[in-house]
Amino acid sequence: MGVLGKIIVRFMPVAPKFLVKRIASRYVAGYDLESAINLMKKMSVEDTSFTIDVLGEEINGIEEARYFVEEYLRVLDSIVSNQIDANISLKPTALGLLIDKDEAISNIEQIIKKAALNDIFVRLDMEDHRVTQDTIDVVLIMQEKGYQNIGTVLQGRLFRTKKDIIDISKKLGPLSDFRICKGIYLESEDIAFTNYQDIVDSTNECIESMLEMGCYTAIASHDLPIINHSLDKLKQMNMSVENDTRKNSGSPRKGKGPGYEFQFLLGVRGNLRRKLSSEGHFTRVYVPYGTKWYEYGVRRIRENPDIAWHVTKTIIMPWTNRR
Repeated sequence: MGVLGKIIVRFMPVAPKFLVKRIASRYVAGYDLESAINLMKKMSVEDTSFTIDVLGEEINGIEEARYFVEEYLRVLDSIVSNQIDANISLKPTALGLLIDKDEAISNIEQIIKKAALNDIFVRLDMEDHRVTQDTIDVVLIMQEKGYQNIGTVLQGRLFRTKKDIIDISKKLGPLSDFRICKGIYLESEDIAFTNYQDIVDSTNECIESMLEMGCYTAIASHDLPIINHSLDKLKQMNMSVENDTRKNSGSPRKGKGPGYEFQFLLGVRGNLRRKLSSEGHFTRVYVPYGTKWYEYGVRRIRENPDIAWHVTKTIIMPWTNRR
């Protein structure tokens, strides 16, 4: 599987744009917000919730951040008016974190404030190592300002993540809320695990730590070794699909599961997500949309050959992986 994925990645630079568009269309809701809303309405019958992401990352000038602020405010209005069970996910660099940290914090706060008024959760995506600490700092700053509707993503592949879990949990207690994933950014072996099994093992250890410390734990993985390990850990801790039995966890939150949830990218392992949902587990689909679909599709495939395998399998055997 990994070898085939790497072969596909080698040919990505010369792939016709129409082919990349065909591939990306499965993993992106569309060009605009209306497309994303319509897709979520259709998928709501599958008993799942959503995270909406406006595609776009690092900007060249702070003035470009204005588009993302205004678009996310539109997203929040649409979630409310259409009664969609969704929260939102922000890329800090799209809001200026690498250009002007103070301005980026102001932009993020503007979005979080409106989200809080509507009881909508905001997740800060974790990008590459250049902004790891800054992203965590923004979460802590927002919590200090009284916004409890915010959490971040942590990447299992980074050496620092286990300590980050402990440090954040000590500061936020039961308000600690993480999405944990392996991490799509291919970091240096000086700061991250690079072997697949090491990354899986580290991610599993991070999930254990989050659950044991009472954190809300969003398990974002398509890897069976991680999902199965998580299910075993939940069973070991006697965590029910209906109730969070941990004494060190916080009160249930609107639009959240009982202390944990399973998250999937749009278009990947839909059958597994539906199976988990049918067993009573809270699930969420990551729904990206926007004009940056090409960059998103190429980056996903280049940086993670396993995604390339899922794409190829979908094209060759579409019946094996419904959205």
